[in-house]
Amino acid sequence: MATTQLAVIGWPVDHSRSPAMHNAALAAVGLSAWEFQLLPVEPENLVACVEGLRNGAYRGVSVTIPHKENVLALVDRLTERASAIGAVNTLIFEPGGELVGDNTDAPGFIASLPSTPAPGSTAIVLGAGGVAHAVVWALRNCGVEVRIWNRTSSRAEQLAERFGATAVENVGPAEILVNCTAAGLEGDPFASLPLGPEQLGEYGVVADVVYNGSAPGDLLDGARAAGAATADGIEMLVQQGAIQFEEWTGRPAPIDVMRAAALAG
Repeated sequence: MATTQLAVIGWPVDHSRSPAMHNAALAAVGLSAWEFQLLPVEPENLVACVEGLRNGAYRGVSVTIPHKENVLALVDRLTERASAIGAVNTLIFEPGGELVGDNTDAPGFIASLPSTPAPGSTAIVLGAGGVAHAVVWALRNCGVEVRIWNRTSSRAEQLAERFGATAVENVGPAEILVNCTAAGLEGDPFASLPLGPEQLGEYGVVADVVYNGSAPGDLLDGARAAGAATADGIEMLVQQGAIQFEEWTGRPAPIDVMRAAALAG
């Protein structure tokens, strides 16, 4: 029996927990002829890689840094939310040959929060890359007033203009703080963020979309100590992955199995 392939593409991608998470899910629902693998793809090889995946063996691909925006031009059709967001994290190879680009980061992010943000609430988003596009769109779609900070202010301004948000050079209090930067992956996250640990009490919810190890890092530890509710990158990975799994397989996602596998690494 031929194997149906799934994969994650990125550069680098060795750190990804998607293979462990999705392979555990595939086993749990009895899809023994399916396999999820890592595909390291350098930026200059992205076009050739995506075209090569149109060989009939692949059903779906998860797209991660730095390809989420560049892959937009390589699909045959975008879902409504992927088109609105301007970034793709999910490729779906339809049986008829059509390649569809979707973005499950946005609903996955909202699902990872302790509760759905209320219309009129406020949020600070740190960063302006592909995942920040999804987060800002998702928050604005909930009616949240969003302020965006980025080390390169012009990128924050472009993202803010796209979604009706506000670019800022300094951050202040808000109901939600979301870190969409790589701060904390290595070393002190506050070394590259526009706030210190003493300010974390100014936020009701602190979310970090980047995962580093099986436990929250300094940012979320500090937020908890300050009394804030938290949402970590592992839970976002699980929630967006569950949507991918259902799009690719047509089966309900075994989310508890996926969470356990993602936490185990």
